[in-house]
Amino acid sequence: MTGVIPERHRRSDRDRIMVTPEGLALPLTVASRGARLGALMLDLLFIGLLIFVTILALASMAGGAIVGAATRGDGGSLYYSLQFLYVLAIIALFLFRNAYFLFFELGPRGATPGKRITGIRVAARGSGDGGGRLTAEMVIARNLLRDIELFLPVVFLAQVGAEGDWSAGGITAALWFLIFALFPLFNRDRLRAGDLIAGTWVVEAPKRKLETALSVAPATAAAPDPAGGYRFGEAELAVYGEYELQMLERVLRDDRPEAMQAVYETICAKIGWTAGSDDARAFLEAYYRALRQRLETGMRMGKRKADKFT
Repeated sequence: MTGVIPERHRRSDRDRIMVTPEGLALPLTVASRGARLGALMLDLLFIGLLIFVTILALASMAGGAIVGAATRGDGGSLYYSLQFLYVLAIIALFLFRNAYFLFFELGPRGATPGKRITGIRVAARGSGDGGGRLTAEMVIARNLLRDIELFLPVVFLAQVGAEGDWSAGGITAALWFLIFALFPLFNRDRLRAGDLIAGTWVVEAPKRKLETALSVAPATAAAPDPAGGYRFGEAELAVYGEYELQMLERVLRDDRPEAMQAVYETICAKIGWTAGSDDARAFLEAYYRALRQRLETGMRMGKRKADKFT
């Protein structure tokens, strides 16, 4: 579930609230239109470079056959070699145009190289998304729509420009392009049509230097003993994974009492404990340390638990 932060707490009109699967309300900021445009331009540049390098590699591999056919004067072999090279180039163009975005946005960062450079990422929105968790269906839907939004009208405009016919066809192409290009200007979440259909949005993911892991940080007054006086069994730690650990770390760093109490009660209910009223931080720090140690041990053994669903 998502919502708008109350006016008195907002730093910008792009601030929103995202509710995680554990019922925790986390603030986030919708990416600006400029950042999204910059990310798209960078990604298109990277795609263009990849296509150029691929075509050079294909030409180099096919060069011997083409030169041999030309030397022998074998027009048929030369023709088929060029046709084969052309087909491979078309396949590479299709794959880079579509698979590039799918590959990176389906990854754990939810961001293409262009988005990572501009500090933004794709996230899910709405009440049924699991608090910002992307699904393959969402990513595929938003990227299939990109053909209709961007690539097809651009190709159409290029054809019209090459033919010099800016009558009905040119006007249609220009309107088609402008409707989708300006779509983010007319909704408060800066959504493009693909985001609207897929149930996604693009949010800020600013880079920052990682702080000392809480599991090795000095013990606080609330938890004088490294374990905070709590002991958790394997079954109690097995219910959560890396995603939930990251959310818990964020809650502890934000240090908001109401958020910590809500998460404390949720975890206690999940693992069958009875929540108290004045030991939320001590409990969460102890659970964080124990969960982090368990996950790190599992990774050293070649076992990873991405989230509570795995």
